[in-house]
Amino acid sequence: MSAAPLRVGVVGVGLMGADHAERLVHRIAGADLVAVSDPDTARAAELADRFDGVRAVGDPLDLIAGEDVDAVLIASPGFVHEEQVLACVEHGKPTLCEKPLTMDSESSLRVVQAERKAGRPLIQVGFMRRFDPEYAEMKRLIDSGDLGRILLVHNTHRNRSVADSFRSEMIVRDSLVHEVDVCRWLFGDEIETITVHAPKPTGEAAEGVLDPQVAIFRMAGGGMATSEVFVNSQVGYEVRCEAVAERGNVTIGLGQSVFVRRANQYGGRIPDDFRDRFARAYDAEVQAWVDASRRGEVAGPTAWDGYAATAVCTAGMESLATGRPVTVAMAGRADIFGGGDR
Repeated sequence: MSAAPLRVGVVGVGLMGADHAERLVHRIAGADLVAVSDPDTARAAELADRFDGVRAVGDPLDLIAGEDVDAVLIASPGFVHEEQVLACVEHGKPTLCEKPLTMDSESSLRVVQAERKAGRPLIQVGFMRRFDPEYAEMKRLIDSGDLGRILLVHNTHRNRSVADSFRSEMIVRDSLVHEVDVCRWLFGDEIETITVHAPKPTGEAAEGVLDPQVAIFRMAGGGMATSEVFVNSQVGYEVRCEAVAERGNVTIGLGQSVFVRRANQYGGRIPDDFRDRFARAYDAEVQAWVDASRRGEVAGPTAWDGYAATAVCTAGMESLATGRPVTVAMAGRADIFGGGDR
């Protein structure tokens, strides 16, 4: 591992990017935040001014190319990810890219191919649930074999509310994408078909938005998963997952910290948003990325994982529009990696 701290630039300093900037400065070892960039230059300058030695850069591509930046954390909107991630690959910069990797499967595949051509892994995708202690324990129990073969997964993903600009397709591409990655990870298998159903929408959603949605995944190896995504639930940020195996089941997300039963009642605290629920996961994710980057490696979800999730969501948006099951179209791993694996 390099003895020097990893000099990190953050691209996109909205809600998530600003949170990551604070994390890098105050909670991550072995890293220095050196630069931030955002189309809202005033917001970037204001954030940079809060920390010693951090500069605001107008053009994110200039930040990526900067000689004082060793690695890049991308928290910009998904529609600019392809250009920015490809620039990181071109400059050989280790990259943590928030989901989605890109907006469609074709562009995500171009990123995978560019990284492959560059000759070494550089990209980690921000599927932070893999780093959450509860999800990690669920994965360990499943992989141990003590419960037998995993058969079913049931996911619940609810937000209190979202902006009116958060449309039906974004529920698939920006929210359900987490459940896509969780299921691929837990089963150790690809999703073969996806069907997205939408009941009569809640009156709390913006006009024309299909919310909630229920997705059904059929895994290539025969497993199945159901995923409810409800982004205007009005309750809070609820994420639960149940894995059903041959000799038992594992459930997480029933209550953060203490779950109390007394006086004929039971309950726990429901967090307000994802930053609260997954704070430990984000810390662990970024720390793992920094440590791996200093070793010249990639830890956690790869560019291929980002591509696979995008391919499933691309099929999911077609299913949302047609109401029919859609087969996921993906390139073969052997076609990209020549029979090797990453």
